[in-house]
Amino acid sequence: MKDVTVLAEGWTLRHEKAALPARVPGCVHTDLLAAGRIPDPFIGRNEEEVAWVGRADWTYDTVLGPRGTEHERTDLVFEGLDTAADITLGGERIGRTRNMHRTYRFDVTRRLAAVAPGAGTPLSVRFTSAYTEAEAVRTALGERPNSYPEPFQFIRKMACSFGWDWGPTLVTAGIWRPVRLEHWSTARLAEVRPVVTVDGTTGRAEFRVDVERTGGGPLTARARIGHRTATVTFEGTSTTLAVEVPDAGLWWPRGYGEQPLYDAEVELIGAAGAPLDRWERRIGFRTVALDTAADEHGTGFTLVVNGERIFARGVNWIPDDVFPSRITPERYRTRLTQAADAGVDLVRVWGGGIYEAREFYDVCDELGLMVWQDFLFACAAYPEEQPLRSEIEAEARDNVARLMPHPSLVLWNGNNENLWGFCDWEWEERLDGDSWGEGYYLGLLPRVVAETDPTRPYWAGSPWSGSWDHHPNDPAHGTAHSWEVWNRTDYTGYLESVPRFVAEFGWQAPPALATFRRALPGEELRPDSAGVLHHQKAEDGNGKLERGLAHHFAVPADFDRWHYLTQVNQARAVATGIEHWRSHWPRCAGTVVWQLNDCWPVTSWAAIDGDGRLKPLHHELRRLYADRLLTVQERAGRRVVAAVNQAGQAWETGVRLRRMTADGRVLAETTVALTAAARTVALADVPGELLPEAGSAKEFLVADADGLRALSLPVPDKEFAYPVPDYAVEAVRRGDRVDVVVTARTLVRDLLLAADRLAPTAAADRGLVTLLPGESVVIGVRGWDADPAGAEALAAVRAALFAVEPV
Repeated sequence: MKDVTVLAEGWTLRHEKAALPARVPGCVHTDLLAAGRIPDPFIGRNEEEVAWVGRADWTYDTVLGPRGTEHERTDLVFEGLDTAADITLGGERIGRTRNMHRTYRFDVTRRLAAVAPGAGTPLSVRFTSAYTEAEAVRTALGERPNSYPEPFQFIRKMACSFGWDWGPTLVTAGIWRPVRLEHWSTARLAEVRPVVTVDGTTGRAEFRVDVERTGGGPLTARARIGHRTATVTFEGTSTTLAVEVPDAGLWWPRGYGEQPLYDAEVELIGAAGAPLDRWERRIGFRTVALDTAADEHGTGFTLVVNGERIFARGVNWIPDDVFPSRITPERYRTRLTQAADAGVDLVRVWGGGIYEAREFYDVCDELGLMVWQDFLFACAAYPEEQPLRSEIEAEARDNVARLMPHPSLVLWNGNNENLWGFCDWEWEERLDGDSWGEGYYLGLLPRVVAETDPTRPYWAGSPWSGSWDHHPNDPAHGTAHSWEVWNRTDYTGYLESVPRFVAEFGWQAPPALATFRRALPGEELRPDSAGVLHHQKAEDGNGKLERGLAHHFAVPADFDRWHYLTQVNQARAVATGIEHWRSHWPRCAGTVVWQLNDCWPVTSWAAIDGDGRLKPLHHELRRLYADRLLTVQERAGRRVVAAVNQAGQAWETGVRLRRMTADGRVLAETTVALTAAARTVALADVPGELLPEAGSAKEFLVADADGLRALSLPVPDKEFAYPVPDYAVEAVRRGDRVDVVVTARTLVRDLLLAADRLAPTAAADRGLVTLLPGESVVIGVRGWDADPAGAEALAAVRAALFAVEPV
């Protein structure tokens, strides 16, 4: 059987004459941080102080021990090198790499065999600055347009390490994924590609096996799923064998069924019956298709899993740390569990980041989170010439084969915004006929997917209308990105269209106050303070926040009100879009919020900030993405109440409608019966007597059904006659939790307990909540050790409570 030696210890990092201990896997920045050689780039404006790191060259050194093996072959395997590396062993160059997103393998048998017995062999990995490499390729191939003043499209590296409108410019280098020696004889499994299908109740896994040999002769491959096996004896370097599983349990997205996973194994056996190598994964049986049929509204875009048409409740995922080697399996599980807790059933892995580690997809398999996987192209024109083209094909084949065992993976997507950019961002004129990536998205990548992973759909880009017959970002066709609303108008602009699938939209808000304080120690926090502005990477980001507020609220009196109201506006904006689009199912078949997470402490579109704290948006997503959603909408000039039911059972309910005044009086009331069949939307007109007077500053409509609530005001908040919020507060400890009970004496709109103001470790189990006079809410707080019965603690709770106030 193959032997493996993991090379994780004994590494040294060198720059010029300086040397320090290195951690592998890791990166230069994290090693410099551990050695105290650079300040934390996440703090203050230190990002600027460490910019030199990305411009420097670095070398990792270690010494391989004596060979100590009787195997015929030894390979040196790097799962990830970031990025432009020259590798020498015993002073002899063995390889040169230029792609962060590939695995590299080098035959080092001869070199290790030549070493004197008992002696070690020096191994060095010298990294050239990614800037140096990218700029050299740019010089050779010619300039290409992109959205940022950095050369990221000229090197196969995580694009967002060069900075983005939510991320710092921290250009990394290092051995960022594991490295090992593999010792083997006769043959090894070079690649196993399980093509998984379902026919009726029978699951079938066809294992396409490639091997590498040291010599000829027959080999045996045995595939096993549970107690069922298939065996084949073959010559040559490839074979195929299939295992059928009768009565296979289907893998379903969360909310639609269970997620049974099956242990699959392929074993390679030599002529004498000795085991040579083994491949093991978990697979799941399910079908997935993409319905893009034309209809009276345009061209659809609907995911279909096991024959069930699905409204995708999605979030966009970026790398969870600008230094990806710091992302642990536990961190993946925490963040993806937070996504599932918010009602999410689809995670789009965005194309400016990385193909995530296996553990990411394992957790998605377990939680029933569908994965939309971008190929790694974003917001730029990418050259199609060498040396990039062959790297891109190898990268695509490597990662399609690596990720295809995961049942959670439901879609391959060619790129992020590049087809759109060619049309709308003046690229076509600037390119003047130069290549820009179209051949990848419409030629190379669909061919790789068809040859390697034929059971999954491929889509050329996001946004993309399906063909050049329509504008790439035409909301009536395929996928759409809605960014004009955030950039130029008000979030009510979401109500003006019904895209077939909204793959990106979002609204910014700052991180939690405790996150700001950690990232900006000693700074007087203001929206325009130096540190706050440095941790706002979007073009005119704070200006857009303030203009977005101005549509709905008066100018905040201080930083605390600004912080609270921008959080409210983010949640309200996303709610406006999702409620509207979900109410138009099946015409609209999904929303993918930009974005779930952050890679550092920053003001951004994320629902979870860079320190892992939940913004009010995360709590709001729980309501918006629940199986049942109650909302008030417009239909052809009529006001309707919509019961959106994504559950597998019918929803029969009576919706209590009340026309109320700001001071809590009920002017009219009725109950409307609604029945929404499983996976449907039911609408009912709001009776005329329940409609608030047009332009009224004192009346509003409230709809309640089965614990769900929807509010509708006829005017913006700044014009509404809100009372001064008045409420009673109690706090009671219950084990490791403090229950804060708030009882409203007046209308209290968008009450928020900012728990991190009680303690940096504190977190509340609720976000924004609206109370009518006499109503109460219990907010559970964990991570706060104070005695809630004390006057000081109760005063702290009051200081951490916010609500919409009158102008």
